Amino acid sequence: MSLRPVLTMVPAWLWLLCVSVPQALPKAQPAELSVEVPENYGGNFPLYLSKLPLPREGAEGQIVLSGDSGKAAEGPFAMDPDSGFLLVTRALDREEQAEYQLQVTLEMQDGHVLWGPQPVLVHVKDENDQASGHQATATVEVSIIESTWVPIEPIHLAENLKVLYPHHMAQVHWSGGDVHYHLESHPPGPFEVNAEGNLYVTRELDREAQAEYLLQVRAQNSHGEDYAAPLELHVLVMDENDNVPICSPRDPAVSIPELSPPGTEVTRLSAEDADAPGSPNSHIVYQLLSPEPEDGVEGRAFQVDPTSGGVTLGMLPLRAGQNILLLVLAMDLAGAEGGFSSTCEVEVAVTDINDHAPEFITSQIGPISLPEDVEPGTLVAMLTATDADLEPTFRLMDFAIERGDTEGTFGLDWEPDSGHVRLRLCKNLSYEAAPSHEVVVVVRSVVKLVGPGPGPGATATVTVLVERVMPPPKLDQESYEASVPISAPAGSFLLTIQPSDPISRTLRFSLVNDSEGWLCIEKFTGEVHTAQSLQGAQPGDTYTVLVEAQDTDEPRLSASAPLVIHFLKAPPAPALTPAPVPSQYLCTPRQDHGLIVSGPSKDPDLASGHGPYSFTLGPNPTVQRDWRLQTLNGSHAYLTLALHWVEPREHIIPVVVSHNAQMWQLLVRVIVCRCNVEGQCMRKVGRMKGMPTKLSAVGILVGTLVAIGIFLILIFTHWTMSRKKDPDQPADSVPLKATV
Repeated sequence: MSLRPVLTMVPAWLWLLCVSVPQALPKAQPAELSVEVPENYGGNFPLYLSKLPLPREGAEGQIVLSGDSGKAAEGPFAMDPDSGFLLVTRALDREEQAEYQLQVTLEMQDGHVLWGPQPVLVHVKDENDQASGHQATATVEVSIIESTWVPIEPIHLAENLKVLYPHHMAQVHWSGGDVHYHLESHPPGPFEVNAEGNLYVTRELDREAQAEYLLQVRAQNSHGEDYAAPLELHVLVMDENDNVPICSPRDPAVSIPELSPPGTEVTRLSAEDADAPGSPNSHIVYQLLSPEPEDGVEGRAFQVDPTSGGVTLGMLPLRAGQNILLLVLAMDLAGAEGGFSSTCEVEVAVTDINDHAPEFITSQIGPISLPEDVEPGTLVAMLTATDADLEPTFRLMDFAIERGDTEGTFGLDWEPDSGHVRLRLCKNLSYEAAPSHEVVVVVRSVVKLVGPGPGPGATATVTVLVERVMPPPKLDQESYEASVPISAPAGSFLLTIQPSDPISRTLRFSLVNDSEGWLCIEKFTGEVHTAQSLQGAQPGDTYTVLVEAQDTDEPRLSASAPLVIHFLKAPPAPALTPAPVPSQYLCTPRQDHGLIVSGPSKDPDLASGHGPYSFTLGPNPTVQRDWRLQTLNGSHAYLTLALHWVEPREHIIPVVVSHNAQMWQLLVRVIVCRCNVEGQCMRKVGRMKGMPTKLSAVGILVGTLVAIGIFLILIFTHWTMSRKKDPDQPADSVPLKATV
C-alpha cells in the first residue's frame, strides 16, 4: 500500500484542526458559520471540523442536524453530542458537490428549541485530482511513543496574588519533537506559554472581573499545523475578601405612625458584596450605630436583626414629627476581625395619628355680667381650645353646648380650622327668670380619636350674671327756681329737691357748676342752703347751678335739673333780739355728743304753720371754724364741736335764727371741759371748810420728820456710852434699857 496519499492528506487534517478553534459560548444567536473540508481526505474518520458554541445550560437537550430542507441530514455529516464538534464521516468529492448548507439546533424531547438554529456552510476545498503526471515519492519513518498530550486538572489561582510575574502555574507536553505551543484564552486573559510548554499568568487576576478562563493549548509543527486536538485547561480564580459591602442607595424616608407597637418592621436592609456568593467574604451582618441604644431593651427605639438586616421598632416610643436618621453598619466576614464594612442610612419619619383630644386653655370663664336688656347676637365670651396633634386634619374641632342652656338662650359659632369659638347671646335675658347661667361648652375632635378618650379639659364653663336694668331716676320738676335776699346769711334755707317717686329709690344729691360756692345741698334730703354770705351778688341778678341726683344703689343712674337763684334786694335789717340760753357742757377731745338748740318758743308765724326756722352760726370766723350747726327740723338745730380739740373753757356761741323777715340771735353758753375715760366732763372741786392749805400741810410734814431725826440721835448716843463703861462684856450680853 502506497503511503503517498496519507502523507499528502495529513497536513490538511492538521490544518482543519487548527482552524476549528472552539468559540466562547455566547448567549445571543451567532451568524452563519463557514467551514472548509478538503476533498478526497485520506485520513481517519470521523474528521472533526469545528466546535459549535452550544450553551452549557442546555446539556439535557438533544442536538439535531438538518440539511437545506430542514429534514434530518442523511449525508456525510454528524454532531458529537459530548464535545459539540461538527464532524464528517467520509471523504467528499468537490466535483460531486462543492457546498453543503446545514443547520444545527438544540431541542428538548418535546420539540421545544433551546438553542439555534445555527446555520453552517461547508465548503469542499478543491484538490488537483483530475490531471495526471503529478506524483511524489517519500520515505516515512514511523516511531510509536507514549502520548503525553493529556488533559490537566483545573488550575486554581488566587485573585490579587502578590508574587513576581510572570508566575508559573502549570506545564503541558507533546511527546513528539519539533513542537511549537500556542495558547488561546477564552475570554482573553493574562496567560502565556513558552517553548517548553510552561504556562504562566502575567499579572494579578480579579475574580469579580472574570471568575474563570478556558485555555486551549495547541501543539503545532513549524508550519503552524496542529498535531492533535488542543488541550483545554480551566483556570478558576479563587476569591479573597477584597470588596467592601455596598448599601443600596438611600431611599425616601420610611413613614412610621406614632404609637406603633414594638416589633413593627420599619425596613429591611440589603447590602451587596461583590466577593464570591456563599463564601465568608460575602457573608454580611448588620449592627445599629445611631441612634445609640441605651442600656436595656426599654431604652431602644430601634432594633436590627444582624443576619437578615430587618429594622424593627424597639420599646422606646416615638414622637410624632420626629425625623430620625438610622446609621447601620454592614460588615462582611460575618463581622469577624479583618473584614470590610460600610454604613447604610435609613431615614425614618414618624407620622402623626389622632391620639390627642382637644382641650380648652381655660376651663372656667367669668363670671361675666350682662344687663338684661342686652341685644341678641352680643358676644358673651371667646373660648380657645388647642390640640397637641401635628396633622392639620387631626386638629379640626367641633364645639357644642353640653348643658346649662335648655332654653337655647346661647349659641356658638367658629371657623372650621380654628380653635377659637364664640359664645353669643341668642335670646333676651331676664333677671327674674334666671339671674345667672352656667353654660358648659364641650370640644371634640372631628376625626375619630385613637387611644384614650378626652380628659377634663375638654369642657369649659362660662358663668354669666344677669344685671337687673333700672330706669334712671326722675326729679319732681324739670327745673327749679328760688329767690333769696342778697343779705341772707350763710345757712339760709332756699328749697328742697325731691325725686318724683321718693319711695322706690334713694338718691344722693350734689351741685354742679357752683363756681362762687354760694350754695350747698344736703346730699340725702335735697335741702338747698346758702353756704356763705352772698357777697358780690346784686339785686336782680340770677345764678344758675345744676342739681344732680344719683341712685344710691346704682351710681351710674342719675338725673339732673337746672336750679336758678334770683337775688332780691336786702330787706331792712331787723333788730336782733338776743335770747339767752342756759349754760351746757361738752367735753374735749370731741365725743359723739352735741347740744340741742331750739328756736324762740313764742312765734305766732310758726304756731300758725307759716314755715320753719332757719339756723346759722354767727359771722365770727373762729366760731364757724370751731363749731358745727346742723338743722334737725323746722324748730331745732344740733350744735357740735367741729374740731377734734377745743380749748376747755366757757364759750359764747352766737346762733342766728331767721323766719321770713324776722331774725333772732341766740347766745348759747357752752362750757368745754376735759373728757374722762368715760367720755364725761372732769369738773374742778372747790376748797372744803377746815381743810389745811398746801403750805400748812408741808410745814406739818417737815416738823414731823425733824422730831423723828432728833429721837433717833438720842438713842444711838446712849447706846454708845453704855459700851464704853464695860468693854469686856460681850456685845450680845448687854441688856437693852428702856429709853423712856
